[in-house]
Amino acid sequence: MTNEKKPVIYLDHAATSWPKPPEVTEAVMQAMLHDSANPGRGSHAMAVRASRILFEARKQLSKLFNIKNPNDIAFASNTTMALNMALKGFLKPGDHVIATSVEHNSVRRPLYFLEQKIGIEVTYIDADVQGHIKLNDLSAAIKPNTRLVVVNHSSNLLGTILPVADIAELTAKHGIKLLVDAAQSAGILPIDVKAMGIHMLAFPGHKGLLGPQGTGGLYIAPELELEPLLHGGTGSQSEALEQPLVRPDRYEAGTQNTPGLAGLAKGVAYVLKETVASIYEHEWLLSQRMLEGLQPIPGLQLLGPAIGEARTGIVSFTIESIDPSELAFILDQHYGIAVRSGYHCTPLAHTSAGTAATGAVRASVGIYSTKADVDALVNAIEEIARQYKV
Repeated sequence: MTNEKKPVIYLDHAATSWPKPPEVTEAVMQAMLHDSANPGRGSHAMAVRASRILFEARKQLSKLFNIKNPNDIAFASNTTMALNMALKGFLKPGDHVIATSVEHNSVRRPLYFLEQKIGIEVTYIDADVQGHIKLNDLSAAIKPNTRLVVVNHSSNLLGTILPVADIAELTAKHGIKLLVDAAQSAGILPIDVKAMGIHMLAFPGHKGLLGPQGTGGLYIAPELELEPLLHGGTGSQSEALEQPLVRPDRYEAGTQNTPGLAGLAKGVAYVLKETVASIYEHEWLLSQRMLEGLQPIPGLQLLGPAIGEARTGIVSFTIESIDPSELAFILDQHYGIAVRSGYHCTPLAHTSAGTAATGAVRASVGIYSTKADVDALVNAIEEIARQYKV
């Protein structure tokens, strides 16, 4: 068997969605051809058009997340940068932070850095094998100096959906701020920063929002003031030595990714048109089909919520006696199926799931995934398992 001339069956949407809607790629191209001046750095017509592209992206994101002031969105190159902006900009020496054992390294590593460098305290709430946490555990972890709770909306390994609104209700009683990592939920799960009590929301442009890589951002509640992660040119208050206080300039030093944000604006518009509810239903039905197809395979262990329960379009699994990296390689080389293997930058979640010694294979669906894609994966896994005599 060979994958020559065979179109890829792309099941790695949790990393980056692909393909993009045609209007996304067209917007990127048009911006490159006609609107690639520096936004906010000049008064000529091309610079003004570039500035309008950035505002359009903020406006579309504000509609999606119910953000009152688009200028409360600071653009970033990805969720990792946005989380670094939030954590390093908000936390001070002696602050206590509560996170969960299903957080990505984009949370864990900045927190470790801040522990070592400025002396914050961090408590991780253990999730169960399916990725769920108990609110009682969160409540018990609160200290007098707890200043921030950070949670991912959905685990990038298990697909588990955390109860953000319930967490916010608890933290609000104690005056604690809430940072949400929406890497796996933006564009897939409903997010209303006001109704859900979210003070900071870190999101990628290149996953569920269907935009290009190198885009994303951080919503910062109007009452919060962060220390900027970057200092430099903003096109405003150039005579001042200090970074401007006005938003979004305070958090956006340097030239922004105008073509990428042009594509992101169209990606978000596409999500709004299709609706988050219909996108989630599509991905949930495909994930259930995948779970039902994989479950009977001998030696295969499914991770995350059980069949029938809420989850994002992520299905991770292991097969007895087959290394996950080898399995992903076989799927790619012999079946033309793209999945992700390893530890998915979330070792604590693997500890919770019981796969810390092996890692896992992750298949993730997207808006353009089909039943045929899912069935091709299931058939391939069945065939591989037979060949390995699992």
